[in-house]
Amino acid sequence: MGAFFLRKFRILFFTFFVAGMPFIAWAAEMGSFSYHDFKKPSTCRGCHNTIYQEWNQSLMSQAYSHEWDQAEYFRLALPQAQKLKKVSGVKAGCIACHSPLAFLSGDIPPKTAARGTRANEGVSCEVCHHITGSSEKVPYNFSFNIKPGKTMQGPRKDAKPLGHRVEYSAFLRSPEFCATCHDEQSPYGAWVKSTYREWKAGPYAKEGTTCQDCHMYRAEGKAARMGKARKDIAHHVFHGSHDPAKVAGAVDVAMYVKKSTLSKGSVLRLRVELFNGKVGHYIPSGSTEERMLWLEVCAIDSKGRCYPIPVVKKGFKNEEYTIADPSKRAYQAMGEIMGIPGFAGISRDGQVPRGARIFRKPFFDPKGRMTICQWYTMNNTKVDYRIGPRETKIENYVWKVPTNIPEGELRIKARLFYSQIPSSVGKFLKLPEHEYAPILVNKAEAVITVK
Repeated sequence: MGAFFLRKFRILFFTFFVAGMPFIAWAAEMGSFSYHDFKKPSTCRGCHNTIYQEWNQSLMSQAYSHEWDQAEYFRLALPQAQKLKKVSGVKAGCIACHSPLAFLSGDIPPKTAARGTRANEGVSCEVCHHITGSSEKVPYNFSFNIKPGKTMQGPRKDAKPLGHRVEYSAFLRSPEFCATCHDEQSPYGAWVKSTYREWKAGPYAKEGTTCQDCHMYRAEGKAARMGKARKDIAHHVFHGSHDPAKVAGAVDVAMYVKKSTLSKGSVLRLRVELFNGKVGHYIPSGSTEERMLWLEVCAIDSKGRCYPIPVVKKGFKNEEYTIADPSKRAYQAMGEIMGIPGFAGISRDGQVPRGARIFRKPFFDPKGRMTICQWYTMNNTKVDYRIGPRETKIENYVWKVPTNIPEGELRIKARLFYSQIPSSVGKFLKLPEHEYAPILVNKAEAVITVK
């Protein structure tokens, strides 16, 4: 939920302590501009209609008004920031990335999205195209430098716009540009978003494939109505994990079963392999305390009855957080923030069925409890069981065939699902179901005959 430290765009720094060690951050000044210093996106629409339409339906335009972000900020982050000094920077820090114009204008806290203020513009055209660089060598926590005015930052050296000036910016097309908001550190020193750093340490960075190559795909067209026709216009849809079409097929799933026939009471052994061959960072990435990626395996007999098959434990430390268990409760901090007496938490894994493998990196609060509040997260990660770029995960399953199972075809199905937040959190906060509905990433199937 946004970044957490107030930054100043002027050359100013401050020192505070994280886990007993000094932490120095260059910072940008809240309230250094006003809303009037930035044109509305609708102004850009006149010449850049196609790009405007793409942006308007993207999550960049909804970075502030999106239902989950509104609930997270106004019902959790803001109330806790007003009570707990350690996380007080969240009040403005979240907004610096989710509604930069509100932050830069000093409109903190902004009014809710229902009030229809300019905070609703989210990450708008003039935010990105006025960013000139970062105050950090390795950017994070909204460390962008910005210079509003009549000169836009653009990716072309030969651009000749009619309505404004343009200055070529290599930074605009760099992964570091994205890192200014997509990598974040909590007030407690935990890296709660590290998508850029994951990419940088992986194979795609070495090969020169950037964030923009995947999330701003290029095609023939014009950037502006009267602009030059080009073969590589960057589309501003910013498709990511929120988009089912982008998620579908992101991970390959293959199943291996040795036997083609089984007898009642025998043992079935199978292996499922998952290969991340398309995502340039870990999956899930970003706010991993929210993201859910899980593998369900079940056997369906000739009568249509489903038998869930739990994953075989591997025995690594804190593995219990990666195997779904409906009895486990978490997210107790939400109840404390919302003033619910005796709140014992809610289901840790939501809709994920018992025994399913969960690929996650959970966060933990200062009291050692699993948390959905990334700003209230200690640097105490207990387990990171996600799938890295070009990494293969192998999961094994052992199932004893019931003695009363009907003879005939037995279908073994492995399905990999993804959701933005745990369904238990979505239901608790009364969010629309589409916010946490599972997305099918991929599947594999084997057919066995029971005799």
